[in-house]
Amino acid sequence: MVDEAETVITPFEERYRAQVIALWRSCGLTRPWNDPDKDIDRKLTDPQGGFFVLLKGNKVIGAVMAGYDGHRGAIYYLSIDPEHQSSGLGLRLMEHCEEFLIGLGCPKINLFVRQGNEAVKKFYDGLGYAPEKAVALGKRLIPDD
Repeated sequence: MVDEAETVITPFEERYRAQVIALWRSCGLTRPWNDPDKDIDRKLTDPQGGFFVLLKGNKVIGAVMAGYDGHRGAIYYLSIDPEHQSSGLGLRLMEHCEEFLIGLGCPKINLFVRQGNEAVKKFYDGLGYAPEKAVALGKRLIPDD
């Protein structure tokens, strides 16, 4: 268990890139069709969004991306080092993102949980997120290969 006083949430900096990608991989968030370096590069062009890391000392133990398009907010790549999961750090990052998005005037957050990922669904259920009567559709415009 990590003491909250031992950790800090800070905006992403380039020096954290390799650690963030390694964290995403250890959490099973990367997919062959999404290049994590390109996802970071794209996020860094988003003037409205947030990209935060959770540090214990100089080690990245959590990360999350938040975005707002003027209508809805979105959360992506929420990740906590597997050694520190179920310790309240995911909740801390989500609260940070919610406060960030409220500060932008965001009225609602949407997020995606992959089908079959019941542990993550249960986490979000506990935070008050609920399934919506909508179907997520997607179309790849720029391949990452």
